[in-house]
Amino acid sequence: MAIARQVLCLSAFLSLPLARAEPIRYSVAEEAESGSLVGKLAEDAGLTPPQLSARRARLLSEDGRQHLRLEPGSGRLLVAGRLDREQLCAHSDTCMLPFELLLSDPLQFFRVEVVVDDINDHSPVFPEERVTFDITEKSDPGTRFPLECARDLDIGSNTIQAYSISPENEYFSIFYGTRITGKKYLELVLEKSLDREEQAEMSFSVIAVDGGSPPRSGTTQVQIIILDVNDNAPVFTQEEYIGKVLENMPEGSVVLTVLATDKDSGVNGEISYQISQAVGQTDSAFVIDPRTGEIKITKPLDFEAVQTHELTVRARDGGGLSAICKVLVDVVDVNDNAPELAVTSFSSPLPENTAPGTVVALFTVRDRDSGANGKISCALDDQLFSLRPAYKNYYELVTVSTLDREHTAQYVLRVTAADAGSPPLTSTHTFTVDISDVNDNAPVFNQTSYTMYVRENNVPSVLVGAVSAADADEGLNAKVTYSLAPGPAAERPSCSCISVNSENGHVFVLRPLDYERLKHTEVTVSASDAGSPPLRANVTVRLVVLDENDNAPLVLYPAQDSSPASSELVPVAAQAGYLITKVVAVDADSAQNSWLSYHLLRATEPGLFSVAVQSGEVRLKRPVTERDSVKHKLLVLVTDNGKPPLSATAALSALLLKDFSDVRLPHSSPPADEHGDSLTTSLIISLVFVSLLFLVSSAVFVARKVCKSKELKAAHVLYGADNLQSGLADAAAAGTLPRAYCYEISLTTGSANSEFQFLKPILPSLPAQPCATGQGPEQHEQHFPCVPVSTEDTAPDNAETLSAGQFNALSFN
Repeated sequence: MAIARQVLCLSAFLSLPLARAEPIRYSVAEEAESGSLVGKLAEDAGLTPPQLSARRARLLSEDGRQHLRLEPGSGRLLVAGRLDREQLCAHSDTCMLPFELLLSDPLQFFRVEVVVDDINDHSPVFPEERVTFDITEKSDPGTRFPLECARDLDIGSNTIQAYSISPENEYFSIFYGTRITGKKYLELVLEKSLDREEQAEMSFSVIAVDGGSPPRSGTTQVQIIILDVNDNAPVFTQEEYIGKVLENMPEGSVVLTVLATDKDSGVNGEISYQISQAVGQTDSAFVIDPRTGEIKITKPLDFEAVQTHELTVRARDGGGLSAICKVLVDVVDVNDNAPELAVTSFSSPLPENTAPGTVVALFTVRDRDSGANGKISCALDDQLFSLRPAYKNYYELVTVSTLDREHTAQYVLRVTAADAGSPPLTSTHTFTVDISDVNDNAPVFNQTSYTMYVRENNVPSVLVGAVSAADADEGLNAKVTYSLAPGPAAERPSCSCISVNSENGHVFVLRPLDYERLKHTEVTVSASDAGSPPLRANVTVRLVVLDENDNAPLVLYPAQDSSPASSELVPVAAQAGYLITKVVAVDADSAQNSWLSYHLLRATEPGLFSVAVQSGEVRLKRPVTERDSVKHKLLVLVTDNGKPPLSATAALSALLLKDFSDVRLPHSSPPADEHGDSLTTSLIISLVFVSLLFLVSSAVFVARKVCKSKELKAAHVLYGADNLQSGLADAAAAGTLPRAYCYEISLTTGSANSEFQFLKPILPSLPAQPCATGQGPEQHEQHFPCVPVSTEDTAPDNAETLSAGQFNALSFN
């Protein structure tokens, strides 16, 4: 059944046309960037991109060079590399790159021609940068002096269009014309008679301008030396000499001889010859005898490289007059190139059940020689295989009969290509065809499971390990490819960050991983052979993420936000080792990367404070002295144990207190103000309610209460007070201030310019006395000083206990 189907496919293939009659033509500008669109080749050929892939489409050029490429996914024809029209086609009017679009299964060819359009990328260049003319003073106006034309490698409108003289003078003009033969020529025309006694020499520039946009130009310097009478210039016997030479002629062989005559006698009639170097040619293959005019070969010629050499020969007499002629040397081809065989496609190994007529290889032959030297024939000496012409110089290597692997596992086929030269040259190419077995063994991994490790923050596409599986079959049946197998639908999908190389089983992590988000994951890797049907095996790969030190410590306390930093209160009586506060920080990393250590980085008095390395506790290093300032700023460095270590800083303030007269509430403390506002409002409402009740019982008491209410509106706040020095020490140890101490805060609301009110300690037996508005502590009549306090609210006269947290909100000067 399979053989019948293959025979049917072969018959359908032979019935299809091999090549399209009309070629597909495109054009592209030279110097187009690589990847530039030339044309939609698949669409113009009547094909779809999937058909191109299925039929293994490829581009084949006659010279074997790939200037263009086919994009498989879209079927577009793109520029493969730099296109230099002058390098590809020299001075040809049309530069065409022919190639074939080859399709397999079934075999089909499309002829494609791409014309490379010229752009103005070359400036005109004169053969000589400086030209000297010896002109007699008796030369008549209208006398013409030949100049070699500048050469422009561009063509069409981009080539030379005009010549000019700079600076212009009254003696000479430039003439640019075309001869009957179509050759361009350039002449310097004498417009006015010269006078050697008036001016013995002159110089100017001849400028050649092409027609590009923008135009390019080239310049040569012309020097005129005025001589006495030499009125006859040399004349060549021919304006153009044509010679032919075999490409294998030895060095020193004479190609041809040029001849010029001069009617003058003596020195003015002696002629010497020289070859002018062509534009873009650095090392000429020819030399001329300056006396005889014989042109000889100086190095081997190659017909396949250059078929025609163009030379310019100048003849100069002893008086300085000269003439030029063109010499064309045609190189004649000889059979010096053997045929070349290039394999386009080759299928090996072949299954032993391959049907007769199967295409094993497709190859092309070419010979760089021309004529009979380039005609090629191919031969194959084997009974199980044969050669079948396909298209032009393409051949197919096909099977003739059924193959038997048990009889022969490998065939070595030699194809001989010979040209028709005399004597003929040959070349041989060997095809080694392996016969493969059927696919009956699944791949086997060398481990039951794999565990691989990767450090977090890895670079993308990092190699973390490899899986390996072997197949006991041969050939393609033993070729193992690897892929990621999908997990069961009920399981959580695996990480999409893992990839496996299909050829060698290398496992890569495609993106950076974060240990804090993903500590490990598992994927299933499948190994499949290339048999039909393919056999496969699966293995589990576990990826473990190793922690890196990529998270700096985060300070939780004290808070390092934009709000004003709180101050820690330290009594001046505190001894060495007194706990001021504790810096609390965390690190998101794990293990030793999260071990934190604390160091005092900077302090107002470095010797007064110390920081515990492990706990972050800030303590007094020594007792406080009178020379120590009241306010201290500390900067604590928190460092983790990673390599390299990361760190953060915590800023905090400490206040040394010996008396509450040192205390000043902050100018702006939104949380304290909000608490004070709500408390004051509640107390005022309660006092007003009590006042109304007492008003009913006694008018005097009501009057007293009315006075008391006015005082409350003046915002008198009483707090207990006693021994300030010992009270602060007890407060620091207990966390709150004791109730036995009372403070009075006088809130000033009468003066718009005052931002302060005063706080003073009061003994319980003494009445609370607020500081008068605008009165300083030193002016108060009591023996207890008042402390300026910043606030704008009122407070009741009942005592409140201030916690240590409320004191941390105060700022001290």
